[in-house]
Amino acid sequence: NILIVLLFVWQLSLARAEQDTHAIIIKDHKFAPAQLTIPSKTKVKIFIENQDSTPEEFESFELNREKVVAANGKVVIFIGPLRPGVYRFFGEFHKNTAQGQIVVQ
Repeated sequence: NILIVLLFVWQLSLARAEQDTHAIIIKDHKFAPAQLTIPSKTKVKIFIENQDSTPEEFESFELNREKVVAANGKVVIFIGPLRPGVYRFFGEFHKNTAQGQIVVQ
């Protein structure tokens, strides 16, 4: 019986981890999606993949995050738990085009 309960708890934790994982692609010096919606009061894992041939920096003053993503590289950042609101981010190297926001609900 305890084994069944542990298995159930493990499956729930895996489902929750998948639900709280998101991806952002950098291509043509733009973030896609440019708007990411996540749940409030939850720690979230974000995979960022740069498909451009030049580096970009994921930066957000509001999220207190700054991470260089190498050309054709990948990084992971964790954010949250956050209160509901809009948190802006941008690409330090291409500020005019690389812009986005995270909406926390």
